[in-house]
Amino acid sequence: MKPLDTIVACGTCGLVQRLGELGPGLVAECARCATRLARHKPNSLDRTAAFSLAALTLYVPANIYPILQMNLYGVYSQSTVWDGCRSLFEHGEILVAVVVFLASMLIPFLKLVGLFFLVVTAALGSPRQRPARTWIYRAIDVVGPWAMLDVFLLAVLVAVVKLGELATVLPGPGLLAFTAMVVLTILASSSFDPRVIWTERPARP
Repeated sequence: MKPLDTIVACGTCGLVQRLGELGPGLVAECARCATRLARHKPNSLDRTAAFSLAALTLYVPANIYPILQMNLYGVYSQSTVWDGCRSLFEHGEILVAVVVFLASMLIPFLKLVGLFFLVVTAALGSPRQRPARTWIYRAIDVVGPWAMLDVFLLAVLVAVVKLGELATVLPGPGLLAFTAMVVLTILASSSFDPRVIWTERPARP
């Protein structure tokens, strides 16, 4: 039996149109403004699970290993993400400390856990709480820009340039883990196809 077409509305021009099942490598575009409506994502669940697990594995070293290592006149110091949050809080920059903690530690963790939860429930074909799971996906999509890879790299570059004449400043192993974690999180988000939340799994014989 051929699956029914899906009725979708273009997010750019609002045109309502039918969207059939996409084959491998196919992309659906709006008939009026050519905005991408959907793209076939092969092995969506497997790829998202792999990227999410890899990112979760790197979450711990990204936060416990130092981001920067500095040697100033024989005084050696290391700074982790948590050290930065605590230092900002101790110096009265409470709002900045909260923003850094949320964007660098809490939100990435919740995003990865949410993606893995969506993968597991979709793989099991669970029909429960589908609207809530859709809301979780939308929330993950909204907080995506808070993955501050560019901000961290810029901060490290500024530290290296500004302090280069006074001290030896080197990126720490935590920066590599943090960068890899952010990249894997982006790949996990882009690999997940939200339509699998509503896909009916065939019943077992």
